[in-house]
Amino acid sequence: MKNFADRLAAKIKEMNNPTVLGLDPKLDYVPVSMREEWVKKEPNVQTASAMAILQFNKALIDASCDIIPAVKTQFAYYEMYGVEGMKALKRTIDYAHSKGMLVIADAKRNDIGATAQAYAAGIIGETTLIDGSDEAMTGADAITLNAYLGIDGIEPFLKVAREAGKGMFILVRTSNPSAGDFQDLKLEDGRTVYEAVADKVTEWGLPLIGESGLSSVGAVVGATWPEQAKTLRERMPRSFILVPGYGAQGGDADSAVCAFTDRGDGALVNASRSLMCAYKKRNDLEEEDFAAATRDEAIRMREDLNAAIEKKLNI
Repeated sequence: MKNFADRLAAKIKEMNNPTVLGLDPKLDYVPVSMREEWVKKEPNVQTASAMAILQFNKALIDASCDIIPAVKTQFAYYEMYGVEGMKALKRTIDYAHSKGMLVIADAKRNDIGATAQAYAAGIIGETTLIDGSDEAMTGADAITLNAYLGIDGIEPFLKVAREAGKGMFILVRTSNPSAGDFQDLKLEDGRTVYEAVADKVTEWGLPLIGESGLSSVGAVVGATWPEQAKTLRERMPRSFILVPGYGAQGGDADSAVCAFTDRGDGALVNASRSLMCAYKKRNDLEEEDFAAATRDEAIRMREDLNAAIEKKLNI
């Protein structure tokens, strides 16, 4: 399969849109009418909850698949609804693929050895079944990872990436307020912890650089830390950077584009609540028109980011 970074770069270029739709659904994000509909249809409340979320996700995918290149599914928002929630996750991933979108599994896994191999197989690879056949269980194109355990926790994912054209985004400088508790600590050589992780991301990614000049081993750098993003871009010139924190978490377009290269590429900006819940800020639309509100906000975000990129490039 083609290099993940090349596939992602091509989709971004095709749509002229370096954004990803975060599908991190809670039931109170789902319109009341849709929730009530499933309560009437399905007596099992866990199943009804999961089906409402799935219907919500599919509507958002339908509304944005021709303008947004990828979705990011945060596993916790499905796991908390149990088995039925995980079924909704799998069906969401399959549906996004059917609409031509790439899928990033926001799973933030962190383990070693056989356990890391199992995570890699289950989320971005294939699992061997009882009859000897191999099957993709989740089927995501890329995964978010925590590198705290070093290469022992990353190598199983690198193996799948090499063999199956998959990718990963490793936590480097996150967008949460307490990120500096550990990430900003200074090492003996003068680097911060996040800079040391960035250097490893660059090292691990060298064998997975595609024709685009970008690596399938990427990084997560929050939009709320623009100055750090500038220095990290210099340390990771070939890495795709996933940028959370845009919109509801306070990051704006000018901050987000600090993670882009001097060519105006190499980054993907995520928005979750600001896209999923766009309808809640619209007084001119009925609740049932939630997908239209998401599409309008996705277009606004695309234009906002592209204007910021042009500004960065002095076009």
